[in-house]
Formats: sequence, structure tokens, C-alpha cells
Amino acid sequence: MANQEHPAAAASAGTAALALDLRGVDKHFGGTRALRAASLAVRPGTVHALLGGNGSGKSTAIKILAGVYEADAGELSIFGEDHSLSGYTSTTAAAAGLRFVHQDLGLFEDLSIEENFALDAGYPRNAVGGVRWRALHRQVAKVLSEYELDVDPRRPVQDLRPSDRTMVAIARALQGSESERLILVLDEPTASLAAHESGLLLEKVRRLADRGQTVIIVSHRLQEVLSVAHDFTVFRDGRVVGTLVDASPTEDELIAIMAGGLTVALRPTGSASHTTGRPTLEVSGLVSGPIRNVTFTAHEGEILGIAGLVGSGRSSLLHALFGAFVPSTGTMMLGGAPYAPHSVDDAMRAGVGMVPENRVREAAFMDRSVRENLSIAMMMEYWKTKWMPRARETRRAEELIQRFGVKVADPSALFSSMSGGNQQKVVIARWLQREPRLLLLDEPTQGVDVMSRADIYATIRRSAQAGCSVVVASSDMSELHALCDRILVLARGRITQEVLASDVDVDSLTSLVLREPSTRRTIYEPTAFEETRTS
Repeated sequence: MANQEHPAAAASAGTAALALDLRGVDKHFGGTRALRAASLAVRPGTVHALLGGNGSGKSTAIKILAGVYEADAGELSIFGEDHSLSGYTSTTAAAAGLRFVHQDLGLFEDLSIEENFALDAGYPRNAVGGVRWRALHRQVAKVLSEYELDVDPRRPVQDLRPSDRTMVAIARALQGSESERLILVLDEPTASLAAHESGLLLEKVRRLADRGQTVIIVSHRLQEVLSVAHDFTVFRDGRVVGTLVDASPTEDELIAIMAGGLTVALRPTGSASHTTGRPTLEVSGLVSGPIRNVTFTAHEGEILGIAGLVGSGRSSLLHALFGAFVPSTGTMMLGGAPYAPHSVDDAMRAGVGMVPENRVREAAFMDRSVRENLSIAMMMEYWKTKWMPRARETRRAEELIQRFGVKVADPSALFSSMSGGNQQKVVIARWLQREPRLLLLDEPTQGVDVMSRADIYATIRRSAQAGCSVVVASSDMSELHALCDRILVLARGRITQEVLASDVDVDSLTSLVLREPSTRRTIYEPTAFEETRTS
């Protein structure tokens, strides 16, 4: 299935030249060889997925294309024009037609859309140097219309829906040039988006390709990639291990190329621990913010899923359970005793831990070491009268790094230096070292590669087997189906369905989530794009 030869053969006689042809690229960092004769061949007017786990070399390849890193060896051709990789810079990349949109969109959210465009391309000026605001408004409105964005250019970026923010960043990157001579590189564009928002964005990306735009997309979300990509290149250990041209692989086939036998770890286990486990958490009539009269029980050793659309109250429910929000009414029992946390400290003392959705903003100290990020949840255990026993803290960090399979050179390394998957492992390890009786996980593998996802699933399952009750809120129906014993469907703050994971498949679970709770009427219709891709 995977052609391991350079895919330039795809541009056979009679077809257009490749939009981008990267060949024989080597890159070393000290004694570590990050890329080994790596290649990437991209056909014009296609969406090309670049895949691989953490440390596979795909990020290094993208940074070489962006001019951030200089390759040790290799050749590059863009739209038939050769570019020396010696002395290749970001200016060279931009002049050659490469445009990059990263997970951090680089937008100023307090400013308007048109101001964000002007900061990139410059403000139109009159004879005395004043800003021609009407001209700017017309220019940006024209670009937004071309990219199917029905929004006022004067609107602040912070008021846009998440998928539209990403499209604004894409439109800004492509403004002022013939898009057919540009290559758009999207680096994890959906990592922070919920499933529905991701679908909206990818539909627009595919329509860009249909109009002749060449797109390279880097993503850990394989199902999304499969819905949008024409061609695939898979990296592992700095090498290209698979190239698929005009192909329709399955998710399992891609995983097999990327990582071998990890597909088993990502499949449902068929567990039904809730049938025998004693109740750990009992919630009755809970009302908190958007949560309305929620009642459920989570059992010892059970992995309980919370499914719902954006705005359903998934995250709010977990925050209420963790003491971040104080419920207005309702009761909770934890381990058979009354549980009414008025703060996160109360919840922690009761044996509850939580991994929030936004790791960077809510869970991590990015500019501190891995050691400090691990010990923060056990500070009172370590702290002496006047000092912190660093040797003990370091030994414990080393044990946790080994136990949870964190790939990092040293506990003193900055948290920000690790990949997203390893950062998430550290955040989960921070809580599991406390041996919680209840662990709350909000989007536990968002923005995480498939190998780290398998490791995290295994960690969660081991914790449940040890007796921990785990509650997982996720917008990824495949994740909930693979990981959970039982799933609650939340809509408009209320539980509308309860199903055993073994009794449903991913499609039927998705259908339950997308139905109007009062009428059971489907409130989501597949787009023409989705119907085309699934037909």
C-alpha cells in the first residue's frame, strides 16, 4: 500500500510539474540526526498531508521549508524553480511562494480583521500619510469575500468563531498574490478546534484546493486528514516511510505506516467495569452555570465519557466537579460521603484531579522545568520548613518521566521544549502521582500525535484498572468510543442519553450528539463536501 520511493513519478509525462519538490534532505542537531534523506513531493492544486509522530522529523522539514532551520544537505524546487538550501531563509521562502499558518495564528485578537490584514501588508496611506480607512475596508472585504468569509472587516478577531479565525489567518497569508502560485502550509490548524469547527474549516480548505490552491497540512487528527487530503507523506525517525498519491487509505492503514502495531491500543477494549464497581461519584440535580439538573453516577474503575457539542456544558460540568465553579443547587457524594468543594483545594484534598482542555493556559507553566511542573501538585509533600529538597524532587521527576514514557532529555528541561504529546503526559502524570480516586479529563488528547495518544489511552486504562474513576469529556467521538465504558450525551446543559460504548458505533454516537434534545430532530445536515467525500 505505501510506496516508499520518491513520489515525483506522480508527475508523469503529460501532467503539470510539481508545486514543491524537496529531495535528499539531511539535518543534524549535534549528534542527533533529525532527517535522513527525507523527501516531499507536492502536486499543484492538491491537499497534501504530512504525517508522523513526535520526533518523526515532519516539524523539522516544515521549519526547513520556512527558513527557520538550514538543511545540512538536500535540494528544493518550488514551481519548477530550484532554490539552494544553503543560505535559504524565511525571506527566500516567502519570495518563492510559501505561506505558513501555524497553530498559534499570530492574530491580534483585540484588533479588527482589517487591522490584522494591514499589520501584515501595510496600511493604505493618503498624500499626507493618513490611513485611508475606507480603502482598507474595501480591500479586506474583497479578500474575505474571495475566501467565503461573510464577516465585517471591522469586527474584532476575538468575536469570530474559531474556524473563522483560522480562515482569516489563511486569507491574510494569501492576500495580494495569485493563489495558484502560492503553497499554503497549515501546521496543526485544527489542534485547538472542536470537531464541528474543524469540519467547517477543512471544508473551506478543500474548496481552496478545488480552485487550484496547493495546500500542505500537518495534523495529528487522522480522520480529519482523511476527509480532506489527496496525497500523503509519512515520516518516521527522520525518514519517509510511506508516500500515497491520489489514495484513500483507512485510519488503521495510516497508523500502521506511522507506528506499526498501535492500532490495537486505539480500539475499544470492551470493558464493562461499571457493572461491578462501587459508586465513586454520585451527582444529583446539579445546577451550575449552563449545567441544568444533571444526575449521574461514576463507578470505581469505570471510564465514563461526556459527549456533546461546543456549548453543551462539557467543560463547565468538569469544572463544577473540580470545585472551580460552585453549583447553585444539587448534591454530590464522593466515596459515599458528602462532597461540596468550594475551591480547587477542596477537590484536591478530597482526592480529585483534573486535566483541563487548554494545556498551555490552564495546566502548564511553560517557562518552568519539567521537574517543577510535576512537583507543583505535590508541593506540600516536598516542602520543608525553609527550603525545597531539590534532589528528592528531581529523583521523583525522573521516576515519573520513566513511568509515563515522557521523552525529554532531563527533568530540568523547559516544559515548553517538549512536544505536545509529551507535555500532556507530564500534566497527566502530575495528577496520577497523587493517586486520585476521581480523575477528570477534558479533551485529553487534543493536539496529540497518534503514538502519544496510544500511550495516554494505556495510562488512563491502567488508572481505571487500579480503581480510579475516570470522567472524560471530549468532542472526539472516536476517542470516547475507544476509551470509555459508558457515555453520557450532554446537550444544552442536560443529559439527554446514556449508552454503553459496546452498544454503539462511532456514527450512531455522533448522531446522538447531533440531535435536538427536545424533538430528537437532527440539527446538523452533512455538507455537499462531506457527502462527496463519503460517497
